[in-house]
Parts: sequence; structure tokens; C-alpha cells
Amino acid sequence: MSDQPSNLDIFVTHRRALLNYASSIVGSRSRAEDVVQEAWLRFHEASKGRLLEDSTSYLFRIVRNLALDGRRRMKRESLIITDDDFEAAANAWTDSVASPETVALYKDEYALVMDALAQLPERTRMAFEMHRFGGAKLREIAEALDISLPLAHRLVADAVQHCKEQLGWP
Repeated sequence: MSDQPSNLDIFVTHRRALLNYASSIVGSRSRAEDVVQEAWLRFHEASKGRLLEDSTSYLFRIVRNLALDGRRRMKRESLIITDDDFEAAANAWTDSVASPETVALYKDEYALVMDALAQLPERTRMAFEMHRFGGAKLREIAEALDISLPLAHRLVADAVQHCKEQLGWP
């Protein structure tokens, strides 16, 4: 048996440093945990049980790339999710036990949004409904509609903008 540490040993030894590194990029310890876990899966898949040359550097590079990708994705998605008023209205519409007051308050806006959705191209409408009403992530939408991730983001953003315009929101 070799005296060289296994890839798992390398990962376990550097896990805390990897978490700190990812956390400094993504700004959240819980998201950093996800990044490091995904990095291990990719690292393990790339190594297929063999020891990689300069494994530690490679592992840190995987964490860096995943963390930067995650940070960019969060920034893009925040452009869609930042409108709290729209989010509150969407939640009220999908609430199956809405109070009569809530129904009366949002009835007209709901009709406007439904009309706005009917005006959208089918793929754009589907992307919006999957994201806002179904809770699907942009990656899931891209896979389901067989489109790129940036296009899925753009379709949802276009639908949100169209609905806002129909409601007269800024």
C-alpha cells in the first residue's frame, strides 16, 4: 500500500480551508457547504479513484469556480426575485385558502396578470409559470424546455417585466 494520501484524505484534510475559501466568495457558510460538497463530487468523479497530480490545487480551483458561478447565478436571479410586491402578490394568488379580503384586494391585479401571461409566447409563459408558481430553479427550467440557462433566465425576466408593465408597476 502506498504512503501517499488518498483523494478522500486530501479532501478531509483541507475541508475547513475549502469551506473558508468558498465562504469568502459566496458570503454564506451554508452556501459554502453546498459548494464544497459539489466540489467533492466533481473532484471524486475526475479522479475516479486515482491520485491526481497536485490534487490540493485542483480541489481549490474547483471550489473557486463553483463559488464564482454560484455568486454570479445568485446575482442574476436576484434581478428577478427582488420585487417584494410582485412576490407577495404571486404568493397571495397561489394561496388556496385566501381570505375574502385578499381575494377582493388582488382580484383585479390577478386578472391583469393572467391576461399578461396569455399574451406571452408559450415558452416564455411556461418558463415563468415553472419558476414563479412551480418553484423550479432556472437550471430545471432550462433542462425541461431544452434551452440554455441564460435563455431560461431571460425568458423569466422578460415575463416578469411584461407582467409589471401590464400592472403599471415601475
